[in-house]
Amino acid sequence: MPKPLSLPFDPIARADELWKQRWGSVPSMAAITSIMRAHQILLAEVDAVVKPYGLTFARYEALVLLTFSKEGELTMSKIGERLQVHPTSVTNTVDRLVRSGLVDKRPNPNDGRGTLAVITDKGREVVEAATGDLMAMDFGLGAYDAEECAEIFAMLRPLRVAAHDFEDE
Repeated sequence: MPKPLSLPFDPIARADELWKQRWGSVPSMAAITSIMRAHQILLAEVDAVVKPYGLTFARYEALVLLTFSKEGELTMSKIGERLQVHPTSVTNTVDRLVRSGLVDKRPNPNDGRGTLAVITDKGREVVEAATGDLMAMDFGLGAYDAEECAEIFAMLRPLRVAAHDFEDE
């Protein structure tokens, strides 16, 4: 698919100017629009890198989470909690990973109703290879150095705290 041609102007800056003329200055409008556009750009770039592995970024994140667990397994509810997604999304993600042979599902021995997602050896190989490729392209953030990436993280943290993603120290 050919890359779209660049516009001769910044459409978000243009929208901000028009917004100011119509409703007054609202810096949060330009900020949210920039964040949403950055999300689109980054998701497209990282999904393109993990696609050859049969993954989306969401499936990649689930595999990484399983590799971080001591036994390579987590309950479906723990995956949803850690990835901050709806249980239906977890089920869909894990089921696709199961169909790809990257994850197995088994009953949770500690909870008769629960299910564990368990990363397979193939899943471990795929996550290692995909991680190498993502790191090589700086997860799409190559336009920023390490300090700027830390600033982005720090700048977005209060938003995540306000959304109650986690308890702030």
